[in-house]
Amino acid sequence: MILRRWRVSDRAPFALINADSAVMQFFPSALTAEESGSMLARIEAHFEEHGFGLWAAELRTTGEFIGFVGLSIPRFKAAFTPCVEIGWRLSRRYWHLGLATEGAREVVRCAFEDLGLPSLVSFTAAGNLPSRRVMEKLGMSHDPRENFGHPSLAEGHPLRLHVLYRLDCSDWKQRGE
Repeated sequence: MILRRWRVSDRAPFALINADSAVMQFFPSALTAEESGSMLARIEAHFEEHGFGLWAAELRTTGEFIGFVGLSIPRFKAAFTPCVEIGWRLSRRYWHLGLATEGAREVVRCAFEDLGLPSLVSFTAAGNLPSRRVMEKLGMSHDPRENFGHPSLAEGHPLRLHVLYRLDCSDWKQRGE
């Protein structure tokens, strides 16, 4: 996998990924092409403001765009913010191949070695076991006392309960990643 900045040619396949109900299962809804475009504009603005962001992911062998893996600063307030989050979203065709973990490991390395960040978080809806497994493979730890109701989702929404995972640079270095 190659992680890179976004290209105009990524727009259409990104919209298809965001429109896939399976990919968006743990989000409030799939995105329209317009919403996907707005998200891409926010991703680019994040790069411009912070110097890092959600990198476009492509297969090394074919150059095919398959989603994103990267870093972002959450825009909402919670007990654990401000922070830097690591996240990913891949086309369903590329699930269960270890690609999210591969890309995320490189992003963790970049966050700690290149950017000098002290820590990372990741969060997802409590039922999103595949993403939670990636977080665990990265060596992130979960404390159930830090579970939270996502402030963008209404009370009673089935996806409101989120789990928070953390990884400190010092812990990552001790493991010799």
